[in-house]
Amino acid sequence: MQPDLISKTVHTLASGFQTYMSSFNMLTLLAPKFFRERDWKGMQMNHRQRLRLYKDQIKATKVLVEQLLDEKVGDGILWHEIKEIYTATISERKDKELAETFFNSVIRKVNPNVQYSDAQMYIHEGFTACELYPEKDLYREYPPDWGLHRIMRQILTDFDFGVPYMDREKDIEYLVRGVQEVVLSRYQTDQDTTTQVLKNVFYRNKAAYLIGRTYLRGKWMPFIIPFMNGPKGVFADTLIFDPNLMSGIFSFTRSYFMVETAIPSQIVAFLNSVIRHKQIHELYNAIGFNKHGKTEFYREFLNHLDSSEDQFVVAEGIMGMVMTVFTLPSYNIVFKLIKDHFDPPKNMTRQEVREKYKLVSLHDRVGRMADTHEFENFQLPLDRIHPELMDELRRTTNSLLKIQDGMLIIEHLYTERRMIPLNIFLSMCNLEDAKIAVEEYGNAILQLAQANIFPGDMMTKNFGVTRQKRVVFYDYDEIEFLTDMNFREKPKPSSYEQIYAAEPWYDIAKNDVFPEDFKRFMIGRQDVKEYFFEVHQNLFDAAHWRSIQDKIKKGELIHAFPYPENMRFRKGEAT
Repeated sequence: MQPDLISKTVHTLASGFQTYMSSFNMLTLLAPKFFRERDWKGMQMNHRQRLRLYKDQIKATKVLVEQLLDEKVGDGILWHEIKEIYTATISERKDKELAETFFNSVIRKVNPNVQYSDAQMYIHEGFTACELYPEKDLYREYPPDWGLHRIMRQILTDFDFGVPYMDREKDIEYLVRGVQEVVLSRYQTDQDTTTQVLKNVFYRNKAAYLIGRTYLRGKWMPFIIPFMNGPKGVFADTLIFDPNLMSGIFSFTRSYFMVETAIPSQIVAFLNSVIRHKQIHELYNAIGFNKHGKTEFYREFLNHLDSSEDQFVVAEGIMGMVMTVFTLPSYNIVFKLIKDHFDPPKNMTRQEVREKYKLVSLHDRVGRMADTHEFENFQLPLDRIHPELMDELRRTTNSLLKIQDGMLIIEHLYTERRMIPLNIFLSMCNLEDAKIAVEEYGNAILQLAQANIFPGDMMTKNFGVTRQKRVVFYDYDEIEFLTDMNFREKPKPSSYEQIYAAEPWYDIAKNDVFPEDFKRFMIGRQDVKEYFFEVHQNLFDAAHWRSIQDKIKKGELIHAFPYPENMRFRKGEAT
């Protein structure tokens, strides 16, 4: 009976994973159609649908596995045998690392107390264990003896998107000039020079991206060409060689790409060779496999724990009223726990906070909200927890904690990239950096608004500064859809009593917002306050906020360019 039970369970797990991948690929392959037809609303809805797939399929598979195993669902020896047969079953798959993660997700759901061990789960497998497949079918190659014009013309021919180009010859000239100015002004080609462009097109929002690399003087020089589809046709928007900008396009603050991936590890390996400063888990996230990205992150985290000795401590910054945040100084991640009780004026529940984080995970982050990974029963060595942190955790999140076998087990937490809180950054940076930071701060708020997100609590302590000095919002407990807010001008007092009233003399509804009041709390640093007010006058204008609402309500998708406006070949072109 047991071999039959194991076989049925393995079949259920493998079928569940195959259903997930088939649905994932089906939705991904719709992206070129939405781009071709300029159906931006369809593109967004398709993206959200794909994001929901994994959790739905895990839930469905969990139910079937529980029905099969019944009282044996917690049998560790049985799961070890299931894992061995499952491993053999998926061994020929070219996405087996994802299949392993799927297995882990199911066993964690049916048996939350399962031990983190290689006997029952895939702990140390993954990307580094993937077979290296030949790359010959992965990219198109362009020889140097063709010359720049012919290479660019052929690239535009190979990637026509099924839509006429707005001005193909003009695009060729722009691209040739870009290569000449950035590359050929410093390097000379030789007989070994070659250019490769991934066949897989990366779609996100209103843009399509080509990822390529040129072998020049003994090293690879990566590049990205973003394309837009405007009312007059497709056009190349710019040419990017800057590694920081390329890294930003694949940032943890951006939505995931829609890109066809027959062999995920092969795509990740190519990206790893051209997108610098990105960890493997970030690249899996970027191509839409964020659950496997979470797995790769956890493996990297375990490796870091083994190779470090420092203790987890309370994260720097002002203590939040909703979240307790800690970090490992040697690791660029923060761990966020929802408190047991919230200080006034916060009056929400823990579940409501989780719903806010879920909203962000399904929304376009436009480069201004940090991606998170959600964990249950997260284990940390007890001897690595600083006593002051343990006191803080006991005081604020005790219901989430359990100690067992020398481990601190946290029932629920989020992980997020560590950034310098904006209020701390402003307190220690020079005037030039402060001006950049406050301008970025205003841009972040307005770009979130254009994506239909109102941050709620816009104090600088709720924003972080990245390595590239980009300002990012990371406190989600008060976010709302912008279209749900009522932006008002403050009524003018008409009597002595109204002028000196201790409380507002006019009615204020729950979602009323008075932008002119923002000036009272947004920037505390005096030498940049007036600069901020001048640069971002629109922030304090209720009419401007309402104009953004009107565009959203009309169904207009405002594209957030992940590179400076002044880099665009056709600045101000309708998109």
